[in-house]
Amino acid sequence: MARFVTLAPAAMTWEGPTTGFEDAALDHAKELDKFLADVERRAFRIAQFGLRDVDDALDVVQDAMLKLVRHYAARPSAEWRPLFYRILQNGVRDVQRRRALRKRLMGWLPGPKHDAEGTARDPMEDAADPGPDGPQRLMQAEAIERLEALLRALPARQREAFMLRNLEGLDVAETALAMRCSEGSVKTHYSRAVHSLRAQLGEVW
Repeated sequence: MARFVTLAPAAMTWEGPTTGFEDAALDHAKELDKFLADVERRAFRIAQFGLRDVDDALDVVQDAMLKLVRHYAARPSAEWRPLFYRILQNGVRDVQRRRALRKRLMGWLPGPKHDAEGTARDPMEDAADPGPDGPQRLMQAEAIERLEALLRALPARQREAFMLRNLEGLDVAETALAMRCSEGSVKTHYSRAVHSLRAQLGEVW
C-alpha cells in the first residue's frame, strides 16, 4: 500500500511547566493524532472503492485529515469520526464530479474518445496489500475480488452506508451525520445493500 504523508503532530512539544488547561489541550491533541493514525487505512479503502484510483484516494484521505485538523480539532473527540467521514465522502464525490465533467468535455474534442485513464489497468488490482491487518489475510483473494466488484456496482449511497457501518463500524446516528441524511435513510440504504450482496454472495457472507 502507498504510504501516507505524515501530518504535522497536533501535540506541540512544551518543555516548561504547564497549567491544567495546557495539559488538557496537549492530551486532546495527542488523542487527535491517535485518531488519525487509527482511521487512515480504513479511510483509504473506502476512498479506493469510490474512486478506483490509488493516487486520487490518497489525495482525498490526506485532504480530509487536514480539513479535520484545521476546522474541527477543537471539537469533542466523540464528534471526530462522523465529521471525518462526512469530509471524506464529500471529497470522493468532488473527485467523481470533476471526472464526469472532464469526460463530458473530452467528448467535444477531436481524436479518440478515450484517454490513457480509460484504458489503464484497474488501480484496485495493482494496489499493494495494506499489511497484516488487510482483508486479504482473512479471506481468499477470489472472494475479496468478488465482494469488491459487487460493492462497486452498488448505488453510491448504498455503498457508503454499507462501508461506514461495516468497515468503519459507525453506528446509525454517526453514519447519518457522515452521510448528511436521516437515520431512516441510513437504515434503508444499508438494508438494500445487505440484501443485494447476500443475494449474490450467499448467506456465508
